Amino acid sequence: MDMANRLKSYTQAENKLKWEGRFEDYLQIVKEYPTVSNSAHARVYDMIAAAGIEEVNGHKVYHFFDNEIFGIDTALEHLVEEYFHSAARRLDVRKRILLLMGPVSGGKSSLVALLKRGLEEYSRTDRGAMYAIKGCPMQEEPLHLIPTPMRKDFEDELSIKVEGELCPVCRFHLEYTYGNDPTQVPVERILFSEANRVGIGTFSPSDPKSQDIADLTGSVDLATLAQYGSESDPRAFRFDGELNKANRGILEMQEMLKIDTKFLYHLLSLTQEGNFKAGRFALISADEVVIAHTNETEYQAFISNKKNEALHSRMIVMPVPYSLRVSDEVSIYEKLIQQSDLKDVHLAPHGLMTAATFTVLSRLKPSAKAELMKKLHLYDGDLHDSSEIDVKELKAEFSDEGMNGIDPRYVMNRISSTLVKNNAVCIHPLDILRGLKDGLNQHTSISKEDKEQLLNLIAMARREYDDLAKKEVQRAFVYSYEQSAQTMFNNYLDHIEAFCNRQTLHDPITDETVEPNEHLMRSIEEQIGITDNAKRQFREELLIRISSYARRGKSFTYDSHERLKEAIEKKLFADLKDVIKITASVKNPDPDQLKRMNQVLDTLVNNHGYCPVCANETLTYVGSLLSR
Repeated sequence: MDMANRLKSYTQAENKLKWEGRFEDYLQIVKEYPTVSNSAHARVYDMIAAAGIEEVNGHKVYHFFDNEIFGIDTALEHLVEEYFHSAARRLDVRKRILLLMGPVSGGKSSLVALLKRGLEEYSRTDRGAMYAIKGCPMQEEPLHLIPTPMRKDFEDELSIKVEGELCPVCRFHLEYTYGNDPTQVPVERILFSEANRVGIGTFSPSDPKSQDIADLTGSVDLATLAQYGSESDPRAFRFDGELNKANRGILEMQEMLKIDTKFLYHLLSLTQEGNFKAGRFALISADEVVIAHTNETEYQAFISNKKNEALHSRMIVMPVPYSLRVSDEVSIYEKLIQQSDLKDVHLAPHGLMTAATFTVLSRLKPSAKAELMKKLHLYDGDLHDSSEIDVKELKAEFSDEGMNGIDPRYVMNRISSTLVKNNAVCIHPLDILRGLKDGLNQHTSISKEDKEQLLNLIAMARREYDDLAKKEVQRAFVYSYEQSAQTMFNNYLDHIEAFCNRQTLHDPITDETVEPNEHLMRSIEEQIGITDNAKRQFREELLIRISSYARRGKSFTYDSHERLKEAIEKKLFADLKDVIKITASVKNPDPDQLKRMNQVLDTLVNNHGYCPVCANETLTYVGSLLSR
């Protein structure tokens, strides 16, 4: 019953959006809310801006794309600012086709789909409300009813801009149905819908021999032609082409450069003059955002043909590269998994990150300024110990970085194949890496040299995972030795306090006065790369932090300082390495070893996101690594 009520509520909400009145009523709406007459480009920009704009580190972040498009923030900023914002301000770029150019599975189609879906939702809001002449097959802007000699006065009074002429259907009805009285013409609120072909159109290439120009511009209605007697009578014409139906919204040209050029030349007049030719009618006005997408190979072939210069000059080309941040690539995989049947399968921690490490490595270009794995970490925001490297310079080194490499679709295919092949309930990072490696053998288009390079990158991704797995198990063991970690921490603090204050310590066992133990302090500090020259500064900074905690009545424990916590864990792990190696790799553990193993497994499951299957696999794997 609850679901039925929700359906009823939705229908009621949709019905409340309906509105109908006369043209004079619409003029009053325009007077109060001039934005209802926005151009298509301005409407798309307003839709994006309505979701929120934030400035982060000197760059604009558009929240409209949050949780949908990942890893191409720079490309999105250029897209919105250089195209949509400029076009919304009526600059010349509005007379251009927007061409998204990038590698396969790089997010071009997803980006256009998001804009189309967003426009559907936006037209249902108060801010995005739209109105059209009732019964018009092209959802005509009602302001086109204003006679040309009177438009300047209306524009000044209403603070708007009126561009375009009535379509043949509306012109016919104005004259013969309403006696040339615009005030009597009915106006209704419209809701954009791709399914209903209102304000959103999609044109796809097909067989050039069978595809008809009528798919774009409409066609003669043979059923009514005999009744009305002329092809120039709008009642004998079907205004149902994609150019007609996308009016005032978005027209997507899928794989545009595969389309026969005779179709493309209809876009020249549309983009430059805001009109197109159909049947035996005068030029038909249309206001729409034309978004096309293609890959780099087809684009290069297109611009190399001199015959395409006229079309090329009317395009704004926006590169859409692959993501170059591991964290963003993981977000892409997570989104794809949520849309698939894989969402019920447990993915072991670091599995997607390991796959993303491989794919991002395949897209990065080698640089003399930073080795490949270092570059990967820098791009992902890990700036630790990187003051000597300018990340901006690194990114500017190659303008086409991210336009080649392994695509997300390949990774998802290999994960799916691994799942089906193993009939597993949990997928381990090593399973994913094996799947990626096996998939290379099935790629006949990959050269022997490229395959060798990709195998090397898989090995690099595995080494990265090995470090993470060891660190994870290290933390799990340290957790079971938490008291040991706290004791080591307290001992270290006693010695650095004595060192900084030039004091001695009392040995509780021998009852002797001893100097601060430099070997103990350095054995911990060296775990995190503190040099001999930097040790005093590090120790004094810790004492200042401890004093600050004390003033605020807070306790300073071994995990209150992230770097010190890392140092303590690494030192304890090094001290316990033999214990861990024996515990993790022994086939028939004694009761004490079994208890310790179970404690570690419980920690991995409860604190680190493992399931019992992958926790056991990881512990066994780390044991084998330590035994090498």
